[in-house]
Amino acid sequence: MNKKVGVLLVHGLGAVSDDFAHDTVHELRERIAGRGLNRDEIAWQSVYWNPLLSAKENRLWVDLCADNDLNWAKLRKFFINSFGTITAYAYDRDQPDSLYQRIHGLVRDSLKELRANIGADRPLLVIAHSLGSVIMSDHIWDRQKGKDEERYGATPFERMETLAGFITLGSNIPMMTVALDEVAAIEFPPSSLAEDYRKKAKWLNLYDSDDVLGWPLKPLSPSYEKAVSEDIEVSVGNILTAWNPTSHAAYWTDDSVIKPTLYLLGSLLEGPLRKVPVEEQQSMMGFPD
Repeated sequence: MNKKVGVLLVHGLGAVSDDFAHDTVHELRERIAGRGLNRDEIAWQSVYWNPLLSAKENRLWVDLCADNDLNWAKLRKFFINSFGTITAYAYDRDQPDSLYQRIHGLVRDSLKELRANIGADRPLLVIAHSLGSVIMSDHIWDRQKGKDEERYGATPFERMETLAGFITLGSNIPMMTVALDEVAAIEFPPSSLAEDYRKKAKWLNLYDSDDVLGWPLKPLSPSYEKAVSEDIEVSVGNILTAWNPTSHAAYWTDDSVIKPTLYLLGSLLEGPLRKVPVEEQQSMMGFPD
C-alpha cells in the first residue's frame, strides 16, 4: 500500500453531490506531484452525509411552496437547507437514531475505510467545510472524551489519535456555542500524536468575510486561541459570488484554499520535520513576498 498520509474530506450545508471532493482531490494531487512528492502515497476518503437529510428538506420545500407564491425563493431554500440542517443535527443528538448519530456513523465508516486503505495508523488530515467542520469537531471531541469506544475506537487512527492536520472552511462552529456555559475546543494537536508530527501539525481556519456562515475561531475562547493555529481570511468565488453570501459554497477549489492545504499536506507527506525556507512558506501559503 505504501500510504503515508490519510485525507478525510467532509462537506457542509447546501445541495451537495456525491462527487463534491473530486475537483479538490484532483487539484491537490496535481500540485503535490508538481512539488516532486509522490501523490500515490496519499489515501483519500470523503464523507457524504447529505442524503440523510436532503429528502426531508426537498419535501418541506415542496409542501411550503405548493399553494403559496413566496418571494425570495432561492434565499428561502438556502435557509431551509442551512438552518434546517443545523437544527436537525443538534436535535436529540444522544438518541440512537438521531441525525447526529447517523452522520457520525458515516464518519466512522469512512475513517475505517480510509484506515484500511492506508494499512496503518498514519497521520490524518481532515478538511471540513461549513457544518462539516462542526461534525468533525464533535467527532474528534467525542473520541478524545472516550465516548462510545466500543463503537468508534477500534484503532488509534479511528480514535483520532493521529490527527495531524485540521482545515476548516467557512466554519459554523461559533453558531453552535451560544447555549454553552463553557466554550472549549478539541485538544489540538492531540497529545497522542508522534512528536515529529506535533511540531508540524496545524489547524487552519479559512473564512471569507462576505460569507455570513463562516467565522474566525480564535476569539471564541482561550482554548480555541490555543488550538487553532491560524484564522486566515480569504476571498473565494468568482465575479458573481465573491462579494456576497453565496461565497459560502465556493471554498473547495479556490486557489486561496488550495495553497495552504497543499502546504500542510506536503509537510505531512514529507515525514520528519524539515526547515522550510521563508520564501517557500510565503509562496505556498499565498502570502505576498
